[in-house]
Amino acid sequence: MTTNTSGGKPPIVLVHGLWMTPSSWDTWAERFRGLGHEVIVPGWPGIGDRTPAEVRADPSALKGIGIREIVDSYDERIRALPEKPVIMGHSFGGIFTQMLLDRGLGIAGVGVAPGQPAGVLTLPFSTLKTGLPILWNPFAARGANALSKRHFRYTFGNDLTRADSDREWEASAINSYNRVFFEGVLSLPKPKSGITKVDFRKPDRAPLLLISADKDHVAPPAIQKAALRKYAKGTALVERVEYPGRTHRLVSQDGWEEIADYALSWALEHAAARTGSTDSEGAAN
Repeated sequence: MTTNTSGGKPPIVLVHGLWMTPSSWDTWAERFRGLGHEVIVPGWPGIGDRTPAEVRADPSALKGIGIREIVDSYDERIRALPEKPVIMGHSFGGIFTQMLLDRGLGIAGVGVAPGQPAGVLTLPFSTLKTGLPILWNPFAARGANALSKRHFRYTFGNDLTRADSDREWEASAINSYNRVFFEGVLSLPKPKSGITKVDFRKPDRAPLLLISADKDHVAPPAIQKAALRKYAKGTALVERVEYPGRTHRLVSQDGWEEIADYALSWALEHAAARTGSTDSEGAAN
């Protein structure tokens, strides 16, 4: 796998989040393909090519799967590509995006309402509330809890009426990967050993954009602000942008086109600038 130096359009890998399937990215994927990019949208292990309704009907394959297994599956897919991609991840997928960049994969990364990796201890009340259906019972840590329609509205549909939120649940919601949630929370106070650890000071990490939504209950802006302060201790480029009136569902919420276009243009611009700088340094040496 090489870095794109031909001026062609790089592939894009989209990483979905907890309680979702690859279909949550249908909007952005279609838009990016229309612009000439190859777009790869793998599901987490256990999902395969099943629809949300099919996963809800039989969530047994989700049980016991953890963060390392999921991130390693994306690592394998990315390394098989002929060139490095832009990596974008939503929610928990935004954590995985940061981990993949930490492994040296990707020419740029975008975390869309991303959660926090190990070492970012900011944990707003709304974030804790979204995790209560799972975290209240540690004996179910290897299970696959269903996401109720009521809780879905709090986490994803807080810009919708209850009826519209219920329809969105039918179209996109799946059970939880409980182990992923527990591992993510238990990693937070362990910046050097947590399973979601990243090197905030890594000098050669690809550019990273963190996107916040000010009405987000799952990963509100306080989380991305705290992560940005950690990354600011290093020299690699990390920036944050915040969109007013948006919820955690900003990948499909009305107006998603504006966010998708900005995310892609930012990634391509800064990836190209980084490649040009690296090439110049190499020529000078």
